[in-house]
Amino acid sequence: MEWMVNPQEYDYLSRNKLITQLCEKYPFIKDNIIGISCQGKNIRALKIGNADAYCLMAAAFHGSERITSVVALMFLERLCRAIEQNGYIAGLKARRALTGRGVIIVPCVNPDGCDISLLGAKACGKDAIRIGRLCNNDFAHWNANFRGVDINHNFDAGWEQLRILEEKKGIYGPSKTRFGGYRPESEPETVALTQLCRSIQIRHVLALHSQGEVIYWNYGNKTIPRSRKMAEIMATSSGYALDIPIGLASGGGFKDWFICEFLRPGFTVELGLGENPLPCESAEAIYEKVEEMLMLCTIM
Repeated sequence: MEWMVNPQEYDYLSRNKLITQLCEKYPFIKDNIIGISCQGKNIRALKIGNADAYCLMAAAFHGSERITSVVALMFLERLCRAIEQNGYIAGLKARRALTGRGVIIVPCVNPDGCDISLLGAKACGKDAIRIGRLCNNDFAHWNANFRGVDINHNFDAGWEQLRILEEKKGIYGPSKTRFGGYRPESEPETVALTQLCRSIQIRHVLALHSQGEVIYWNYGNKTIPRSRKMAEIMATSSGYALDIPIGLASGGGFKDWFICEFLRPGFTVELGLGENPLPCESAEAIYEKVEEMLMLCTIM
């Protein structure tokens, strides 16, 4: 059985073409542009199903973690085919499982950063020298957006405390990773997600990162009790471990902000094992391990 989404590298143009093809093949996908990146690239959100409140899955916050975008699109395609054919996904009858349920998938939160990590100086245009200096020409490990802000440090959840930790680590300004900006929600990529969450009812969010095969599920006393139960279901399904972030990995992130803002469950899932950027060929194996978990998140 052939799939449109393959375990390969996608830059912005090829990813956009693929998403358009998926939307043409499965016209029940509702495709919306929720924001524009620093370089003017569209940030797209793909909605399936009808619900009072949706599960939101967002991927590729970091340039070197763009494999998460491929995994998210693999899930989108397999779910759509199961719906179209009245078939199964992860052992569940898709149409029945989605009764009163829905999912919104943002395949690539940070399209500029993903292109910089994949294409290097070619993706930087006239700013190639500036960006090259920020990363010592190590473009492959670039995580930030085009302005050198780490999107997953830019959300308004413990941002001030995280900024102090960044400075203690010598991070005072734009960098290839871990600089949270000069104020929370300063970046258009961040605002795209916060505005989406404020404009539509979201039951819970899933932020896809790589790597480590762990699930982060709490954020201090803002975490509601059912978050732990949901995380345990996710861990049992995927074989991933539950964990608690520390240091620079704590605060400023999308799931942290969502938990604080709405007092609803939020999760960060670190897909795969190895060193970022993970080889694109591993996307299929990563997906197979988490397909059931992604489907359960859709309907929980």
